[in-house]
Order: sequence, then structure tokens, then C-alpha cells
Amino acid sequence: MSALPNVEHRGDAGASTDRTLTVAGVEYRSRLLLGTGKYRDFEETRAAIEASGAEIVTVAIRRTNIGQDPGEPNLLDHLPPGRFTILPNTAGCYDAGSAVRTCRLARELLDGHRLVKLEVLGDRKTLYPDVAQTLEAAETLVEDGFDVMVYTNDDPVIAKRLEEIGCCSVMPLAAPIGSGLGVCNPYNILTIIENASVPILVDAGVGTASDAAIAMELGCDGVLMNTAIAAARDPVLMASAMRKAVEAGREAFLAGRMPRRRYASASSPLDGTFV
Repeated sequence: MSALPNVEHRGDAGASTDRTLTVAGVEYRSRLLLGTGKYRDFEETRAAIEASGAEIVTVAIRRTNIGQDPGEPNLLDHLPPGRFTILPNTAGCYDAGSAVRTCRLARELLDGHRLVKLEVLGDRKTLYPDVAQTLEAAETLVEDGFDVMVYTNDDPVIAKRLEEIGCCSVMPLAAPIGSGLGVCNPYNILTIIENASVPILVDAGVGTASDAAIAMELGCDGVLMNTAIAAARDPVLMASAMRKAVEAGREAFLAGRMPRRRYASASSPLDGTFV
């Protein structure tokens, strides 16, 4: 991957006033959001999420029991909604209609819960989003009163269109879901950030802590991940590493990195030295 661009943070707020992420009018201390799939069991899920410090956790309604199967183990017994914001997602949906139905089911199961993560996939090999179906579903859900955090590709035009529809957060991929390739198109992500007035969170493709830090150094408002932690040799330790990486990346972004130079620049001043 090519070197990251020099970036400056939006607005005048310094680190001392930049402590929260605001999504749909709610403030969160953590800028790291976690998925709940692919862990060995619910206990490992809980332990990793606690180590990450995440306050928003995504749940694939089509794959995880949160009450729709009374006889099966319930994720909410391990991640109670009173402690975490549950973010139902439409993982596994390949058309707008099924995504909308899934969100409405989640609203029923969670007593009127409005915050959802929308993803409509295009094919089973790449898991890239179907942009046309995503736009259609987003319009329907916003009109139906949902607060929509939307997974999309890293196209700045589509990201802006989703914001204009009324999505409360736009979440471009860093790389294909579960690939661990990191931020493949930093300039696309940067363009999306520069044109946005809603939170921009990188979603999908993070593989290790340095990937999360890069996303945050670009100016992302947060990072959502699952496989990078769940598929690590030690998921709980990786969750802790990701927590620190997101925090460090945000602070580095706010601090403003030095410009890149082709040649050396002495750390100590040369003027006025004795010969």
C-alpha cells in the first residue's frame, strides 16, 4: 500500500473536547464497534468485547438468537442491552426486501429499537455490497423511522448519496469483509471523510491493530470489526490491542502529523552552534 496522505482534522476541537462518538444523537466513549460472530462461544464473545471497551455491538439477526428461538442460547444473556447498544445488522441479505424485513424483525425483538446496521451484499464470493439494493433499502428504512448505519463500498459519490438519503452514519469498507487486507484505498476513504457531515466508520477489512490506527489517522470517526479479533490466535488480547490502536490513531489524527520530507531534518537546531 502506498504511503498515507498528510491529513488535517476537521474543525477546531482538540483532543480534550474529542472524547465521544455521537451516533443518532447518542454519545459513546469508545470509537471501536465490534461484531459478535465467529467466536468459539458466547463466553469468548463477552470477554473479547469487554477487553475492547466497545459499547456498540453488532448482531446478525439472521444468524444469531436474540429471542426469536426461545429454546436456544440467547446472546443477550451475555451482552445485556442495558449495558451495550445492540446494533442489529442485515448480514446475509442479498436484496433490499429481505434487509428491510430483517430490520423490522429486529425492531420487534428489541422493543422498538431503531438503530440498525444495513448491509445488502452483491455476491457470495467477494461480499461486496450491492449498491443499488443498498440505496433502495436505505430509503425505505429511513422513511420507516430507522436510524441507519450503512455498509457500502469506498465510492465517495455513493457515500454522499447515502448521507443525503438520511443515514446517520456511513461505513465504507477498507477491504473485502473478512480479508484482513487493511485500508486498501486511503485516498477514497479520505475523500469520503472530507465531504461528510455524518460519522464515517471504516467497516470490514481490518486485520490487525496497525490497520485500525491507519483508519483513525485518516480521520475516521470509528472502526467496526469482527474477524480481525474473532479469528486471532488470542481474541481477547487482540481486542485489547485494537482498543489501544483506535485510541492512538485518533489522538495522532488530532495532533496532526509532521509533513513527509525527502531528506533529513535535524532534530536539534543547527543555528548558533559552536564550531
